[in-house]
Amino acid sequence: MANDSKGVNADLIKERKKCNFDVQELIHFIDGGEQGTKDRREVEELALQVKEVNDEIPEEYLSHMGKYQNAVRKATALIDVLKDHALKHSSFDAYRPTNMYRVQSLVQQQMPLLLHMGMFVPTIIGQASPDQQAEWLPKALSMQIIGTYAQTELGHGTFLRGLETTATYDPNTEEFVLHTPSLTAYKWWPGGLGQTANHCIVVAQLYTKGQCHGVHPFIVQIRDSETHMPLPGIKVGEIGPKLGYQTANNGFLAFDNFRIPRDNMLMKNAQVQKDGTYIKAKSEKLTYGTMMLIRVMIVTDMAYELSRAATIAIRYSAVRHQSQPKPDQPEPQILDYVTQQHKLFIAIATSHAYRLTGNWLWSTYSQVTHDLDKGKLDHLPELHALSCCLKAVCSYDSTLIVERCRLACGGHGYMTSSNFPVIYGVTAAAITLEGEYSVLLLQTARYLVKAWEQAREGKVMTPTVSYMVHFIKNRLKWANRPEGIIASFQAVAAGKTKAAYDALQKYKKAGNDYEDSWNLASVQLANASEAHCRAIICEVLWKEMQRLTPTLSPALAKVLLQLAELYLVYWALEKSGDLLEYSSISSKDLTLLRQRYEELLAAIRPNAVGLVDGFDIRDQILNSTLGAYDGRVYERLMDEALKSPLNQKPVDESFHKYLKPFMQKSKL
Repeated sequence: MANDSKGVNADLIKERKKCNFDVQELIHFIDGGEQGTKDRREVEELALQVKEVNDEIPEEYLSHMGKYQNAVRKATALIDVLKDHALKHSSFDAYRPTNMYRVQSLVQQQMPLLLHMGMFVPTIIGQASPDQQAEWLPKALSMQIIGTYAQTELGHGTFLRGLETTATYDPNTEEFVLHTPSLTAYKWWPGGLGQTANHCIVVAQLYTKGQCHGVHPFIVQIRDSETHMPLPGIKVGEIGPKLGYQTANNGFLAFDNFRIPRDNMLMKNAQVQKDGTYIKAKSEKLTYGTMMLIRVMIVTDMAYELSRAATIAIRYSAVRHQSQPKPDQPEPQILDYVTQQHKLFIAIATSHAYRLTGNWLWSTYSQVTHDLDKGKLDHLPELHALSCCLKAVCSYDSTLIVERCRLACGGHGYMTSSNFPVIYGVTAAAITLEGEYSVLLLQTARYLVKAWEQAREGKVMTPTVSYMVHFIKNRLKWANRPEGIIASFQAVAAGKTKAAYDALQKYKKAGNDYEDSWNLASVQLANASEAHCRAIICEVLWKEMQRLTPTLSPALAKVLLQLAELYLVYWALEKSGDLLEYSSISSKDLTLLRQRYEELLAAIRPNAVGLVDGFDIRDQILNSTLGAYDGRVYERLMDEALKSPLNQKPVDESFHKYLKPFMQKSKL
């Protein structure tokens, strides 16, 4: 591997010279402006100055307990610095959403305190009354207490109505009695619950005056503040190793008639008065505010994970040379193979698509929550439907794309030091956490069925489903341009919704009740939700790029629009069967789309390394032997290999203990 005098791989130097736009301008664009870049880098600088984030022994060589203890060491040191920074800036946002998500990668396998910042605090903000916020929020923000969010149970996850943990109100003592009636009622999965948190938000079935009022959130202290011992009536522990998130400290929790004060029920929306009188919330969906928040945030989280995977795979592909198609020519960079471009450029495009869609969804969420504070619930169902399908599709597609990036790096991508296993673990977890993929699609489908009924009746539609009216009134004519692709995806979504709706009605007419009919039509319903989601992403991506690129230099605007078009054309080709069924596209049109796709790959190729440099992910945060900025792949792989404990001595003791006796015995 050739390197220049400064130690940067010569191929990467050449690639960066090809780039025809200002990478710094792209960095600012991704960060939402120059100030956004400054703020992010300030947080990263603070984090990287914390000496505790450095590992003497690579984490993968530690025991399960050692990994956890190491993660706690690093996380507490990191948050101690970042917490002070956030409080000085009077904004909790400074150390959770995007910036904190990036630097938490320094803990590698997820910090055990992540749910404190990601769910415990937001739940207090979103579900607690003003008096309760005054009591609990200062303690949580300053981390005098450490919390998590305990909802999922061993026997139930997404189906909240099936949760078994009970909270029974005792008016004589003005307390709730928390109880775990069975093994399947054990809380299972909350991050940080195993050994880290001393408080948690517990979601339980509320009983008062002999009546169940459904699930509600309660704030519960589970460990002694000084000794950290579980309180009497509490059984708590860790659930063990997983595919990823090894240091997230996921735990289990059970209650044996454990009592908490009445004021520990979070009462912003629903309340229980001293005599046990229950006051209902304006909408039961208000109780699920934290889940909706996390689903919204997952979309931009997936954009970031894709940016990491793309950075690693693109840089490696620029450095790696393979095969010799022409005998008289040197081995080409594997990034020059069109199949490699096909595997990887969609990762860059999808990261931008999810970031812009995530920002749009966040704005929608912010507006809806603002309206909720004023008592307006009109747009809550639409937000719920959006957050469900976007979380599901973005996490699922991201996992497939991350795996594709790993495969594009060949055998070296299989190394733990590539960091693909960690990234894959994050995206794979996102498919199931805060709502399983298929269940969430079916949640969106319920909204789509109602929307279709409204469209048939000619009623006013909310913006995200208004395309259904156009589908009913007009037969779409194919147009071979981005707007035409978007309109065709909307036609697919409308057509699949109609087909699912018709199937639902057919099963009902056959004598099945509604829920049995729903189950029988569920594959079509889920497919309709996925199609709806893809139409949303495509439309938001193109509209946002059209809105934002006029403020950029022509060179950067051009390449960003190429990426956006690549995303649209890629999915049009992937879903060509749907387009043939629900639009007027022809085989000739598909041929033209394939040609355009290949043109876009060729146009993006010179800027590929510049595009991932634009994600501006520092080596310490990227944490990959294959994706470092200097491209010294082989040196880094060897350096990491030499850190293995098995390389500390020329002969391992297992030779004398097992192998030598075995070989000597074999001679006999």
